[in-house]
Amino acid sequence: MRIALGVEYDGTRFHGWQLQDGVRTVQGVVEKALASVADHPLRVHCAGRTDAGVHAVEQVIHFDTHSQRLPKAWVLGSNANLPDDVNILWAQEMPDDSFHARFSAIGRCYRYFILNRNSRSALLAGRATWVHRPLDVEPMQIAANALLGTHDFSSYRALGCQAKSPVRTLHRLDVSRRGDLIELRVEANAFLHHMVRNLAGVLIAIGKGDADTGWAQDILEMKDRTRGGVTAPPGGLYFNRVNYPDQFVLPHIAERHPFTD
Repeated sequence: MRIALGVEYDGTRFHGWQLQDGVRTVQGVVEKALASVADHPLRVHCAGRTDAGVHAVEQVIHFDTHSQRLPKAWVLGSNANLPDDVNILWAQEMPDDSFHARFSAIGRCYRYFILNRNSRSALLAGRATWVHRPLDVEPMQIAANALLGTHDFSSYRALGCQAKSPVRTLHRLDVSRRGDLIELRVEANAFLHHMVRNLAGVLIAIGKGDADTGWAQDILEMKDRTRGGVTAPPGGLYFNRVNYPDQFVLPHIAERHPFTD
C-alpha cells in the first residue's frame, strides 16, 4: 500500500532534504523513524526537495509498505522516533499507486520571511532573513507583478540547476508587511533550484532602493543567471503547501503561518 504523509521541519540543523553520506538530512531521519514503525527499511519520496537551512510548514511525502498500520500509528509512532526539529502532521493511505508526492503535484507554494528592523533577532535567527536597511514593499510588489505568468526563469535559477527546462508558470508573488516582518508568498506549478531565494534577493535590492522596479523584469529577459541578483539566505524560506488534483483528497493543514498559527 502507499502511504502519504505531511511533514514539518526546521531546516536549521539539516544539510537539506535529500539523503547524503555522512551528514544529517531530513530524509534520513524521517526514513529511519518510519522504518521503525513499518519494521522494514523503506524509501520516501517528497513533493519538493529543500536545501540546507530551508524549512517546511507542510512537506508532502509518500512511501510504499506491506505493513498494516492505522494512520494514527504512523503519526504517533514516527514522531516518537523523530528529533524535535521534525514532525509528522498526518498520514493517509492512498487508494492505489497512482499518487506520487512529486509527480502528481500541480502546484507548490513557498513563503519567504524578512525581518526588517535596525537590530537582529535572537528568536528569529535562522528563521527569518534580517535586513537592517528599510524596505519599501510597494516597489517590491510592482516588480513582482511583472514576473507573473509563464516565462523562461533561467536568470532566477542556480547555475547548477539540473532541471531540463527553465520554463515555469508563476501564479502568485505577493509582498506584504506585518510590523517588522515582510512576507513573500510565491506559488508556481514548479520551481527551479534557488528560484525563490533568487527572486527574494532581487526584490530585497529593489526594496532597499538599490535598483528600480524594472530591474526584476530586465533580469528575467536576460535569461542569464550570471546577470542576476544576490541569492537570499536560506533561513527565511519555508516550503508551505503542495496542490494536487481533486482526485487526491489529502488532510492538508493549508496556509499555516510558521510564526502565528
